[in-house]
Amino acid sequence: MASDPISVAITVPAEPDSATLVGARFTENVLHERHAVPLRGGAAIALPLASSAPPRKPWALPPAGLAVFYGRPETPRLFHYFLPRLLAEGKQVLCLDGANRFDPLLIARLARQRGIAAAEFNRRIRVARAFTCFQLTELLVRVPRFIEKFAADALIVTALPDLYFDEDVRDRDAAVSFRHALDALRALAPLPLGVAVFSDATSFQGPRRAMFPQLTAQATELWRFALDGKNGKLRLIGEGGRGRLQMTGCR
Repeated sequence: MASDPISVAITVPAEPDSATLVGARFTENVLHERHAVPLRGGAAIALPLASSAPPRKPWALPPAGLAVFYGRPETPRLFHYFLPRLLAEGKQVLCLDGANRFDPLLIARLARQRGIAAAEFNRRIRVARAFTCFQLTELLVRVPRFIEKFAADALIVTALPDLYFDEDVRDRDAAVSFRHALDALRALAPLPLGVAVFSDATSFQGPRRAMFPQLTAQATELWRFALDGKNGKLRLIGEGGRGRLQMTGCR
């Protein structure tokens, strides 16, 4: 389920005090490797929004809980730009890539921009790809086992629930698999693990769109990407958590 190419460019926040930035990928034996599609674009920024929640730096993922990001077709690719600050803090990242958007070329470029050998990235980020909703559910179920071997501080998931909209999968089977995925996410709540989902679900039509509100109902943070009508820049709108709208608008 492919997304449109990125129509806006992203400016990655500079991290002058960055120490060790890392990245790599691994794939579960049950999955198949594919070539990643490079990101395209020039320069734009995401603006932090006022919110009743404690202020957080832009392009930063929560240290705990479940954050859901949505709003643009390119959202499943935008997780790359949250990695520099996260990895600069020495964190390890596990990515379950249902959108097939992980871009090793971009990760290597981020390393070069900071004067870091690409091999350093290889130690701190692992990627497992899923090409069906059933594979993504199985990967979510396996997360506790993954982090026993790879002590991740953050979990990034793309194409949830997008993969469950596959018309080749019967409604009942997709619904059952999605419920298991939500159960697996709930089971992660006690762990010291920040979870971030990057989804393009709202661009799809049909009865399965109800899956997205079910996901956001258990989110502790909800963020929407939108284009600023005046300058075409990308902004991030904090909409709260547990389905509650907190604040929209930019600073």
